Amino acid sequence: MKPQTRHLDSEREFYTEERCHIIELNNSADDPQCSIARARVEPGVTTCWHCLSETAERYLIISGEGRVEIGETPAESVKAGDLVTIPPMVPQRITNTGSEDLIFYAICTPRFLPENYQPLESAE
Repeated sequence: MKPQTRHLDSEREFYTEERCHIIELNNSADDPQCSIARARVEPGVTTCWHCLSETAERYLIISGEGRVEIGETPAESVKAGDLVTIPPMVPQRITNTGSEDLIFYAICTPRFLPENYQPLESAE
């Protein structure tokens, strides 16, 4: 890991089949212990059920409001300032229940690797 400052660049945002927009802030072999991405879910959208193998994930809600579903636990409402913790291999999805974008940071430990993503439903 090298000392550095990374600036949020909205031009780097991409849309995923999971039904959300992502900007990767940190996901590098130079820092394998952690990755951080900004996620944006549009109003009325529910992301696809999925889980991550070998990776724990945390959602730090920045703005908007939603409902998160994690494994067998009851669905819970979330808003700015809330933190959601998702262990590896636990099914998850989040719904934007508000009228504005739901924005959160997805913090993964160790870092997110595409091969660890396991879709549990089709985006169709």
